[in-house]
Amino acid sequence: MKTLHLFLALVFLLFAGVQYNDPDPVGWMLMYGYIAGVCAFAAFGRRNRFVLWAGIGVSLIWGTLLAPAFFDWVSMGMPTIAGSMKAEAPHIELMREFSGLLICLIVLIFQYFQGRKTGFV
Repeated sequence: MKTLHLFLALVFLLFAGVQYNDPDPVGWMLMYGYIAGVCAFAAFGRRNRFVLWAGIGVSLIWGTLLAPAFFDWVSMGMPTIAGSMKAEAPHIELMREFSGLLICLIVLIFQYFQGRKTGFV
C-alpha cells in the first residue's frame, strides 16, 4: 500500500503543477496539493480523520456548487469534454472541474477507509 499512496501523492503533485495556466489556479493547486499531502502522510501510516473529513467536506461543498453545471451538461446530452485542451464552451471547464473534485473525493474516501482498517478512527 505504501507504493500506492506514494504514487497517488506524486500524481496529485503533478496535477497541482499543471494548474498554473488554469483560469483559477490557486484553488486547484491548494486542493491537489492537499490531496498529495494526505496521500504522502498515509504512505508513512500517518492519517488524521479530521484532516480527511475537512477535505471531504470541502470537496462536497465545492462539488455542490458545480452540480448545476453537471445537470446542465447532462441535459445537453453529455457532449464531449475531452475534444481539446482549450475549453471553448463554459460547460467544458465546469465539467472538468467537477470531475477533478470527484477524483479528489474518491481518493479522500479511499484514504478514510484505509485509515479505518488500521484503526485510526
